[in-house]
Amino acid sequence: MFDTNLVVVGNVLSAPEWRRITSTGSLVANFRIASTARRFDRETGRWADGNSFRVRVTAWRRLAEGVASSVAVGDPVVVYGRLYSRDWKDDKNNNRVSYEMEAFSIGHDLARGRAKFFRTKTAQLTSEVETSDAETYVRGEASVPLAGDDPDALDRGVGRGRERAQPPGHP
Repeated sequence: MFDTNLVVVGNVLSAPEWRRITSTGSLVANFRIASTARRFDRETGRWADGNSFRVRVTAWRRLAEGVASSVAVGDPVVVYGRLYSRDWKDDKNNNRVSYEMEAFSIGHDLARGRAKFFRTKTAQLTSEVETSDAETYVRGEASVPLAGDDPDALDRGVGRGRERAQPPGHP
């Protein structure tokens, strides 16, 4: 009821590790990020690092799939999720606390670079209907390029190509 949701902007510290939960079949990915405050030091005329915050991020299911295929060490990211602490004991029986974040949304920080987005296609049941012109339609849209179509329209997501079914293996 009183979850602590926040946004962390930072850099990926560790490569995402992912695994499948055997009991449910759900995919989970974990990685660490660091967010370091920056301040301008007027005396030196330079930017200086301030306090830093490091947190382990956990992503589940479809978000985990995207993380595993898109996020790498050093990437600038924006993570929105639920922050919580976990109490535990180390090897010497000392009480320890770690902070973790269950991510609801993760993206690259486009203020610090560029990215290309590839929509994840879900497997949907569709029926194919053959027309007299031997064009194949899926959910009422042509699944093969029509004469005069721009062949790169599928990649750019423009024109009539945006709604077409993608070939297997296409991002």
